[in-house]
Amino acid sequence: MKKLIGIICLSFVSFMVFCQEPISFSYNGGKNYTMVERTDLRRYDNNKYIGLVSREVKACIAGKDGLYEGSFYVDEKTLHKAISVAPSINSAVPSTFRINENGSFEMLEDCGYPSFRSFPAFPKNPAKIGDTWTAKAERSVDPLNKNKPTIIPMEVLYTFIGEEVFHNEEVYVLSAEWATRYGNGIIDENGDSELRSATGKHKATMYISKETGYAVVIRDYGEDNFLYTDGNVYSFKGSINLFTEYAPSMNAEKVMPVINRIGVTLGDSVGVEETAAGLCLTMKNLQFMPDSAKLLPGEEERLNEIAQLLIVSNAPAFLIEGHTANTGVSDGEMELSIERARTIAQELVKRGVPAEKCICQGRGSSRPVADNSTPEGRAANRRVTITLFSK
Repeated sequence: MKKLIGIICLSFVSFMVFCQEPISFSYNGGKNYTMVERTDLRRYDNNKYIGLVSREVKACIAGKDGLYEGSFYVDEKTLHKAISVAPSINSAVPSTFRINENGSFEMLEDCGYPSFRSFPAFPKNPAKIGDTWTAKAERSVDPLNKNKPTIIPMEVLYTFIGEEVFHNEEVYVLSAEWATRYGNGIIDENGDSELRSATGKHKATMYISKETGYAVVIRDYGEDNFLYTDGNVYSFKGSINLFTEYAPSMNAEKVMPVINRIGVTLGDSVGVEETAAGLCLTMKNLQFMPDSAKLLPGEEERLNEIAQLLIVSNAPAFLIEGHTANTGVSDGEMELSIERARTIAQELVKRGVPAEKCICQGRGSSRPVADNSTPEGRAANRRVTITLFSK
């Protein structure tokens, strides 16, 4: 009897799959979104266990018509017996890319992020549950965190698993499998430490938004071996999890009174502008010590008002960008702009702004708003902008 019931159930499931209408997958995003990539990998150097590499990449991405511009904030550390053995590396890097209807990427400004490109990719024809297809993708890797990412091609086998509701959102469920294959494995003992080859295997489950076609969650488990030209082999085993969330609208009912108050109390010392990424605040002519990130007294009122605005908003992230005047020393300007952005972030956190929402980035003198040949122009270019990320 049990065998008969099993046959009937199996036949029913097969009938349902057979009768299912094929689904056309397509990417139709274009909204702003935030992304978190969490990596927990066990690291082995020449087969010796080193520790757990924990990396978190946060990004706020502004999108329109398939074109995206984002800032990626990286925090990485290696732990051995729960003790940090390498300093955290915090940096925000810009990236610009385009996503086509089938999910394929076109990188326009590439600093190594996003790590996965053209992933997931969708079949050309409508698919039913159980159908499989293959597609090309890419993965950016920087195993030793040398700021020298290598792009590794991937041939991914996808399987359409089914449909679910994930965190109150209707999604398609796909599985993906691929092997890591890169380079020729030739060792040059006289060469420097550059990536020579990579091998490995991965298997991932992903939840695809029915509305946008974007991957809401990707859970990848895999292992990779990286051979360098000096003969050293670095191996990593563990999980990579990616979470995507579309930015909500700001709470206008709470935000507008604060904006109006800023206009009255601070005048034009704080500019307010609507941008594609969200509401952008400009703290004009900030008073820092010369060639320093130390604020001079007198900025407390501006910081208090801006902190209140950030707190009452519904924004999931705040992009804090430092800008300098052009002094002719680009490296120094960039470093100074990063430090000043961090100073403002620290002051806002002291006033109750959640630290985990702050992403700092330096722009140096690359985006002037005035003529650097005059004192007034240079003063206008010395500023910090804060974007409240939203739809």
